[in-house]
Amino acid sequence: MKDNIHPKYEKVVVRCGCGATFETRSTTNEIHAEICSMCHPFYTGKQKFVDTAGRIERFQRKYGKSYIKAGSAGEKSRQSSGKTR
Repeated sequence: MKDNIHPKYEKVVVRCGCGATFETRSTTNEIHAEICSMCHPFYTGKQKFVDTAGRIERFQRKYGKSYIKAGSAGEKSRQSSGKTR
């Protein structure tokens, strides 16, 4: 193998946007992460469901309760007639 062609693999500090830091090894000097396991919702159990642009509310305003009633009524009529999909 050739000498002096590989980058140095040194200890570095990883800094998260939440302020958490931890040490690892890398070829770079410093690592900045936007999100880490200390603040990520999946790992903390504080997962939030984000409704983008109010889609659920818009759907409910447009169709309201009639959508749910129509769907269940259609199922009952199919079951009573004996037809299956």
